[in-house]
Amino acid sequence: QVQLVESGGGLVQDGGSLRLSCAASGRTFSSYRMGWFRQAPGKEREFVAAVNGWTGGSTYYADSVKGRFTISKNNAKNTVYLEMNSLKPEDTAVYYCAAGVMGRRADSSSSYDYWGQGTQVTVSS
Repeated sequence: QVQLVESGGGLVQDGGSLRLSCAASGRTFSSYRMGWFRQAPGKEREFVAAVNGWTGGSTYYADSVKGRFTISKNNAKNTVYLEMNSLKPEDTAVYYCAAGVMGRRADSSSSYDYWGQGTQVTVSS
């Protein structure tokens, strides 16, 4: 039932910044853990970041993005964000927003039940 729509992807230069948004349908946004994953050509889908649903919820980051990316959310708007700074060419991928119940591993794609269509992020050197 939950539908997720990503936006904000695009082309950015090495070292630049980009902010992705994920809008969720419904009014139970705070009941879910929200995550971001990405998949580059020829690569497996990998975990990027996640945040638990309640206010002040725990956040989780892949080692590759720690210190550069920040996940945040606005429960009133049913929206989760991924702020990406100091982007590198290796960050180039399709980025997916996902939602799942809490109590599972945050960094596993199998923990998430709903997925957006993805948005392309390309970082040029």
